[in-house]
Amino acid sequence: MPSVQQYLYYGMIIVLIVLFYVLLIRPQKKREKADQAMRNSIMTGDRICTIGGIIGRVVAVTEETITIETTNNRTRLKMYKWAIRSKIEKEDLANDSKVKKESKEGEDSEEK
Repeated sequence: MPSVQQYLYYGMIIVLIVLFYVLLIRPQKKREKADQAMRNSIMTGDRICTIGGIIGRVVAVTEETITIETTNNRTRLKMYKWAIRSKIEKEDLANDSKVKKESKEGEDSEEK
């Protein structure tokens, strides 16, 4: 007949497995699901950032790949969808332009 210590031992192992699942595995799966939904929602005209830090505008979308333009010279790059880190929203672009203007104004006032 198993002793109380054996029950406690097995109970602790089960608690650790459940804790491991709740703290590590479940959040990772949630993150992967959100990333996959974001990648599937990419459409032509969206601005994206890749895992390599390349920022561009999507010009073509297929099942597994996308094509982006990165500069005004119309440089096009074809890459897999899994290489997309994030979708850049219009608010993010507006914030970036404000920061650039403010930093430029600060540099101009320092030069005078």
